[in-house]
Amino acid sequence: MRVFLTGASGWIGSAVVPELIGAGHEVVGLARSDASAAALTAAGAQVLRGTLDDLETLRGAAAASDGVIHLAFKHDLAFTGSFDAAADADRSAIDAIGEALAGTDKPFVIASGLLGVAPGRLATEQDGQAGGPAGAVPGGPAKRQANAHAVTALAERGVRSSVLRLPPTVHGDGDQGFIPTVISAARTNGVSAYIGDGANRWPAVHRDDAAHLFRLALESAPAGSTLHAVGDEGVPIKAVAEVIGRHLDLPVVSLSPEQAPAHFTWMAGFIGLDGPASGAYTRELLGWQPTRPGLLADLEKGHYFN
Repeated sequence: MRVFLTGASGWIGSAVVPELIGAGHEVVGLARSDASAAALTAAGAQVLRGTLDDLETLRGAAAASDGVIHLAFKHDLAFTGSFDAAADADRSAIDAIGEALAGTDKPFVIASGLLGVAPGRLATEQDGQAGGPAGAVPGGPAKRQANAHAVTALAERGVRSSVLRLPPTVHGDGDQGFIPTVISAARTNGVSAYIGDGANRWPAVHRDDAAHLFRLALESAPAGSTLHAVGDEGVPIKAVAEVIGRHLDLPVVSLSPEQAPAHFTWMAGFIGLDGPASGAYTRELLGWQPTRPGLLADLEKGHYFN
């Protein structure tokens, strides 16, 4: 297939590109900077210059492709207090691509988030199918769930659409996301912390396993499907804090919810959430089997602390 890929030079996209090319697909990656363009060229992909706001560019690239994987998201906005604006930009991009693919039966796979889909219990692929369950995290995260629902609804318009929900932790060597932020907070404050009893759980997946699932979804996910890229169903945050404390030789402490913002800053609203998730349906549907280390084993390798 000729695959149009947004977010192609990002943390997950840079693993999806070689996964696709290795399987014989041709990749056209959206690049907003010279550095991104150079990275895509070096990886063997074609380059299309533009941003998520260039809706005509997105429409044209989608129409010229045999399938689309949409990974890009304005994380710089989302995690600096403007999650709503990031979700709105994402919706505009989704609508533009969906319009171009309508009636073609071509695949359209998007990345979405797992945290907040079913707080406090094991989330399955069947949760959140109507734009988000009661109790979902409100605001921008709920908007992102609504965006995902808009993608699955494209199945009714002749698009083989699927939503691949990612855990908050997509880990591996080179990760710049949540876990490095938690490690940085520990270094800054001289303690490795968790909130309350630390029993709240986060799902996780290795980046390479997630990249493989994106390819499988592109190739064979049924129209309107929701998939979970889950390696670890639920890693207790206290266990994460304990590994970090051991590697940094720092005490491991419990914080109250009121103390959390001073330690975790912008992550305080996320780190205490309990959001385990299952990927059993996804594994059965597509034959996906994660083969890379789980989160705690990956942390024990030490590369997060170099």
